[in-house]
Amino acid sequence: MIVIVAPGQGSQKPGFLAPWLDLPGVPERLGALGEAAGIDLVEHGTVSDADTIRDTLVAQPLIVAAGILALDALGDRARLAGGVAGHSVGEITAAVAAGVLSAEDAMALVGERARAMADAAATTPTGMAAVLGADEGALEGRLAELGLEPANYNGGGQIVVAGAVDALAALAEAPPERARVIPLQTAGAFHTGYMAPAVERFRAAAAATATSDPTTTLWTNRDGSAVASGADFLELIVGQVSSPVRWDRCMAAFQDAGVTGIIELAPAGALIGLAKRGLRGVPSVGITTPDDLDAAVALLESGAAA
Repeated sequence: MIVIVAPGQGSQKPGFLAPWLDLPGVPERLGALGEAAGIDLVEHGTVSDADTIRDTLVAQPLIVAAGILALDALGDRARLAGGVAGHSVGEITAAVAAGVLSAEDAMALVGERARAMADAAATTPTGMAAVLGADEGALEGRLAELGLEPANYNGGGQIVVAGAVDALAALAEAPPERARVIPLQTAGAFHTGYMAPAVERFRAAAAATATSDPTTTLWTNRDGSAVASGADFLELIVGQVSSPVRWDRCMAAFQDAGVTGIIELAPAGALIGLAKRGLRGVPSVGITTPDDLDAAVALLESGAAA
């Protein structure tokens, strides 16, 4: 079984959408998606600098739009996948792949999510850091001492933590035994209690969004379980804003389902890297530019033939 996964914030690089604009209809499609989100995706995906596209307001719609362009290019062949999942904001992209959201509704939803989370992040100086190689229990104890929270359980020995800037600095100075702390360039403590102000605002936008039930397995970041309905997806995506991403459990669910290959939608890289550690030996393809589509299709077709 082939699984399609969609990345979260941090995967984008300056100009990463430029190669896609050479495909027929993509400039118009990207313009329409940007209009739905309330942002100029063509400009930000081609000429904006690294600091601009790192901004939550820009990054989240860009990432979801990139995934939608990759899904468009795969067309009906994407249905050969046995299931889909997304990391953080990538869950919105995955919902499009699973037939839960239309592309336009997904972009309107991610636009509101980005604005709500950016405003919440602006209230208090916070940040995030990746912790590698720590014993999970020891790390959680240290986080409690410092008032920090786990934000992403990424599997493969990586946990992203978040909270006050001075507390993150203290963790870096005195990490758990054998752990390495890497500061991340993010605008706030996403997926923690610091995002509580964003939850109700985003809930209102979600309540106004039309959904359908999944047409394929859609695994949730909450615990790696399958999403039962479109209504359940909206509840989960709202709660995800202020709760940890359990990507480790998503990968465990892939393994339990018999995953034989992983395709990461644009902008690819991060989730394939995690899979190489958490799902050793499983073939993978990352779609970064349209040049990667043939390899993705070949993997999808091999999975369908198996």
